[in-house]
Amino acid sequence: MITKLFRNAAIFTPVDSGTPKAGPLQGDVRVLDRGALLCRNGLLEAVGPEDQVLQRLAATALDVDHEIDLGGRCVIPGFVDPHTHLCFMMPREQEFSLRLQGVEYLEILRRGGGILSTVRSVRQAEESALYEATHRRAMSALRPGTTTVEIKSGYGLDTATELKMLRVIARLARETPLDVVPTLMGAHAVPEEYRDRSDAYVDRLIQEMLPAVVAQGIARFCDVFCEKGVFSVEQSRRILKAAQAQGLGAKIHADEVHDLGGAALAAEIRAVSAEHLLAARKENLRAMAQAGTIAVVLPATAYCLRKPFAPVRTMIDLGVPVALATDTNPGSSYTESMPFVFGLAVFMMGLSVEEALVAATLNAAYAVGAAARVGGLDVGKQADFAVLDGETPAVIAYHAGVNPVAQVYKKGEQYAPWTG
Repeated sequence: MITKLFRNAAIFTPVDSGTPKAGPLQGDVRVLDRGALLCRNGLLEAVGPEDQVLQRLAATALDVDHEIDLGGRCVIPGFVDPHTHLCFMMPREQEFSLRLQGVEYLEILRRGGGILSTVRSVRQAEESALYEATHRRAMSALRPGTTTVEIKSGYGLDTATELKMLRVIARLARETPLDVVPTLMGAHAVPEEYRDRSDAYVDRLIQEMLPAVVAQGIARFCDVFCEKGVFSVEQSRRILKAAQAQGLGAKIHADEVHDLGGAALAAEIRAVSAEHLLAARKENLRAMAQAGTIAVVLPATAYCLRKPFAPVRTMIDLGVPVALATDTNPGSSYTESMPFVFGLAVFMMGLSVEEALVAATLNAAYAVGAAARVGGLDVGKQADFAVLDGETPAVIAYHAGVNPVAQVYKKGEQYAPWTG
């Protein structure tokens, strides 16, 4: 058994009391000015003031294999990114200028661009090539501190390609340091071959795709893009209830462009999370709070689309737990950087540093069903943490435009070097 002592650290971690943080507790963070972490075989065995951890070591006569002095730097839990579309082939730079000219995303989709252009490239790709492309982006996410990531399928829109994507996602979980949470998103768009026949596609998804995915055990959640011109509230309800009946958790892309009522549906079916929510009504957000559904907000998407940001202060006032995610995708948020998202949340959405830290770690872990092992520096959880090039988490937003993460540890193993 390998035992490591990390000492001389300024530790900032959410306080995990068994539920996502909401309302006044959204910024509930424990601070240890001179703290220490003791880990054995990748799990945290002691977290606290350095003198207390050292006393415990002396009392137990435990041998320490490695002692690491962190030089007074700030330590936070590794970021949990609870909403990504990392698994794709080619970026879509050609659409960037169209968006800058004011062309709406749904119009780009109508022209055969957007998700559908990515679908064509993913369908044509060899599985090995798709893995290599996805692996590069996953490692890019790890460098600035992401240690757990949710990855959605959804660029196949047929059973064979969705299964191919989920196999790639499963391989990432096996062959990278990251904890990877796989989500089936066969309802990401209506495929071209089902244009004007979306109900028929929903039928096929429920009758063929869902059972095939469940039989192989390669997804934890099912997600649907509930939006005007994509899937209606009733179609989304059918898909998600069918997924729940087969043991998958429910997630929903809700009210991103239009207030369609996706947030209300999320509350109705007690989805784990509703995501985007730029246009969600206050009464539907209140229903989410009552249902315990987490709001996964995606500030980089609003930034890239030049849209108003999701109303997180209203969410917090209503008692909705808020999580942050990158929404990494080739069309509307081509970034793997959780520090960038953190900075946007603080500067543009009005979150405090502490609220953003909880949103990017503990609440994000609850949004992907992983809070028992990640999202906080608690005894029994994995030793997943980031060492910042600063004294407090404020440096993440304060030192804008650079990677503020000096070191990344996953299960106590280092995966990124000091930056200075």
